[in-house]
Amino acid sequence: MKHLRFVVIALFLGVSFADAGSAQDSGSRPTVTRAELERWKKELSNWGRWGADDQRGALNLITPVKRQQAAKLVRDGVSVSLSRDFETEKSVENPNPAEHKMIGLGMDQIAIRFHGYAHSHMDSLSHVSENGVFYNGYKPDEATVMRENGHSRNSIINAKTGVFTRAVLIDIPRLKGVEYLEPGTRIYPADIEAWEKQAGVKVSAGDALLIYIGRWVRRDKVGPWAIQKEAPGLDASVIPWLKSRDVALLGGEASQDAAPGIAELGTAQPVHNFSLVYLGIHIFDALDLTAVAREAAARKRWEFLLTVVPLAIPGGTGSPVNPIATF
Repeated sequence: MKHLRFVVIALFLGVSFADAGSAQDSGSRPTVTRAELERWKKELSNWGRWGADDQRGALNLITPVKRQQAAKLVRDGVSVSLSRDFETEKSVENPNPAEHKMIGLGMDQIAIRFHGYAHSHMDSLSHVSENGVFYNGYKPDEATVMRENGHSRNSIINAKTGVFTRAVLIDIPRLKGVEYLEPGTRIYPADIEAWEKQAGVKVSAGDALLIYIGRWVRRDKVGPWAIQKEAPGLDASVIPWLKSRDVALLGGEASQDAAPGIAELGTAQPVHNFSLVYLGIHIFDALDLTAVAREAAARKRWEFLLTVVPLAIPGGTGSPVNPIATF
């Protein structure tokens, strides 16, 4: 019965999205209410889907068959990094610069506080909680986590074997005919589906969904800005769409959500937080998708093999990463 309710909801939302207008018209977009968001926490949740002890969440959707299919996407053998270089300069968008220090001619050390909007990283399912409860009902004691220097469940160590799957790049600036999205631009399910139609791709179960907004292109032109306060990004109405497509990973150039957020929802990052806590979707933040967007456009092919290997940090809430797209 739970699945039936979800089908009905998805169909209803699909009608709403279809009626929302073209990808260029944001005047009649769906508006998510606090009540809807609360209802989705029960109706769309992946808690228990892969068992009461599951700690991998939507990574379970990347099956051996999915990996085999992803491997077949490699035709040209051309690889592109999706990571920013080490960000060591302090700015309005990088309050905690990474540190790189030479301690000898052939030896150096690094230190990085990677969560935020500056450093390319992967969030584990122990990064975000709601009222102290993480994905699949994990409710740790904060004092214990601090004393043991890490989480006993849902940490990044569960992704130690890496990510090897199909990725689909959603190039919203190209869809709208611009170089980059302006601050605060909201991306709706209708926009994503319009891009699928234009690009000839369709997001499917086990895929990594990568949202290109042109952040770093804009930064090169106008300089750093407080993107945490005014970011282009996903609208909360995308949440049921992520569930219906069974997205395994979600990545972007900021922190997924459009900013400023909608105060009525009670959270500034509904997509980011719902994905981690309720859908069990690991997230890539602060990627640089400029090069992969260029390579995809040159080939007119917006699907490719994505490989990612986070650091093996027991108890960690995430990891710096250098994701690789291979065409």
